[in-house]
Amino acid sequence: MSTQTLIGPTMIAKDSPLHRMRQRKQVSLRGESGSGSVAPRTAAGRTNLALSAREERLLRKILAKEMDYIDSEEFRKPNAEKTIYDDAPPVQRPDVSWYRPLMDDLAPSSSRSLKNAGTVLLTGAEERVLFLQYNYARFRVRELQKVVAGNEPTPEQAREVLKWYRTAVRYREQIAETNLALVLAMAKRTRMSEVDFADLVSEGNMALLRSVDKFDCGRGFKFSTYACRAILKAFSRQGMKLSKYRQRFPTDFDPALEKSNHLETLRRQHELESAEEVKHVVLNNDADLTDVEQTVIHHRFGIDLPENQEPLTLEQVGQIIGVTKERVRQIQNKALEKIRLALEANAAEKAEQLLAEQGIDPGAADEDDLY
Repeated sequence: MSTQTLIGPTMIAKDSPLHRMRQRKQVSLRGESGSGSVAPRTAAGRTNLALSAREERLLRKILAKEMDYIDSEEFRKPNAEKTIYDDAPPVQRPDVSWYRPLMDDLAPSSSRSLKNAGTVLLTGAEERVLFLQYNYARFRVRELQKVVAGNEPTPEQAREVLKWYRTAVRYREQIAETNLALVLAMAKRTRMSEVDFADLVSEGNMALLRSVDKFDCGRGFKFSTYACRAILKAFSRQGMKLSKYRQRFPTDFDPALEKSNHLETLRRQHELESAEEVKHVVLNNDADLTDVEQTVIHHRFGIDLPENQEPLTLEQVGQIIGVTKERVRQIQNKALEKIRLALEANAAEKAEQLLAEQGIDPGAADEDDLY
């Protein structure tokens, strides 16, 4: 029997592709803690300072360009690191799982609500905490760049640079993810029929990232006020750029030739393939569902039922298995989480096989950077 690891409410095989994928993610995040954590210790109590080839490439890239940051008097106070990270109140990270399905529609008239349950609205104090943490990490990278000053960094210095750089990346991502809905809201309000909605959102996202890099929380303004102006300017520049292009290359527009259901066809095909994959997982019980969970999933979603039989409601399923409607909902959610993890494991295994066939190391992808 394979060893299993408890992750949330479900069990994942320790040697499964999903478990290996999560282990690689944890390894890549070592040293990211904002509270001054360092690389793992060996049995002899010494820090293992050997850098991987990937880390060496990233280190060279960091040291090659001066790190910008927004300065603050807080950075030079005694115990600044402890005050900014350890003593600061925690700020919740948003759930951005809603963003990709929304962008798949690529239309400003989407019926999905931007006020998703995973959206986090920050107070002015919380924004200040995040921006101080982000800029302090960049400040520490810059100070280490000054110390190295073109020389070969020591192993300890290299680890410190990577730790603070990754900390900065993490906080930059958190701030941007918290304000993703801001870009979509501004794009929906902007009337620029000549600019594709997806291009508009792309320009807005780039403007949002630039705003994160340049915002000074010490001036007392809300980040949303600063970012909105930058996003609108980016929209305007995109519109002007497209107008100039069309003036240089005028063409007749025939709406009949522009009509295409290609995206809709791809979406339907993807939905059918996804539904078949889920059905395969359920029928083969790859997710290790219990008998009760299988019964609930089969009746709730009409899996392997006659075509003329409609899926049952929560209350109807509850009458079949002898529990309340709310209990059926809980069983259903737990089963769906198991199915989701099984699908992720299958996807991870397929990705590993594809990369192995191409002779690519799955962990060799470049990390996100601040440049």
